[in-house]
Amino acid sequence: MTFRLPFLKRPPSVAVVRLSGAIGMSGRGSLNDTSLAPVLEQAFRKGKPRAVALEINSPGGSPVQSALIGARIRRLSEETKVPVLAFVEDVAASGGYWLAASADEIFADASSVVGSIGVISAGFGAHVFLARQGIERRVHTAGQSKSMLDPFRPENEADVARLKLLLNDIHANFIDHVTERRGPKLAQDDSLFTGEVWLGRRAVELGLIDGIGHLRPVLEARFGKKLRLRRYGMKKSFLSRFGLTLAEDALGAIEERAQFARFGL
Repeated sequence: MTFRLPFLKRPPSVAVVRLSGAIGMSGRGSLNDTSLAPVLEQAFRKGKPRAVALEINSPGGSPVQSALIGARIRRLSEETKVPVLAFVEDVAASGGYWLAASADEIFADASSVVGSIGVISAGFGAHVFLARQGIERRVHTAGQSKSMLDPFRPENEADVARLKLLLNDIHANFIDHVTERRGPKLAQDDSLFTGEVWLGRRAVELGLIDGIGHLRPVLEARFGKKLRLRRYGMKKSFLSRFGLTLAEDALGAIEERAQFARFGL
């Protein structure tokens, strides 16, 4: 049994939440708002932390899940008056950078990959293969856009135009988020919102991050050597403990690996 003496000053603590992996993909390691909600609640509210540190290693993923998680981080920070510091590991790109921009300050390694402020939609077209195999595709819809971008039919220019409108709107939301969060820190550079990525030091020059630094040294310099780190993370589901989600996890791992591979990782 541990007794706490009220007159003894306790060392400062910082809550650490790890945000690693693709956002909104299948598999138990995927980052999504529902799974992270209780983790973030604990991190901000338990033990009166001096700050919440986010360890980020994500190539991105779902724009909606990125926005939901980022909004939750901001809401909790404002409600509890607890500042947020993000620490980028290998990559914070696309949705991963959305999460980083939700922090009050961002730090990274000199070789971290940062940025990719853009939106992508990718798929395959199989209509030629089906035609060669003598397979006829039959689709019946109510609503002329219901079968938009069907991968088993030839690409339609009107469908592509509609898709580009959607992508541009999502891109505008991303730009608004980064501009709101980083504000005057951002450099006047035309390449900022083109989907380009940069390494740590160039990201500092562009105002995408605040400095080069790693979690423990930065936090100790700010809060003292006696600092305590309290780590919070997502728990495994009941089924996953018995290996009953292997197929879903395997598919999620393939999807995530493809996302990281875009950045040479």
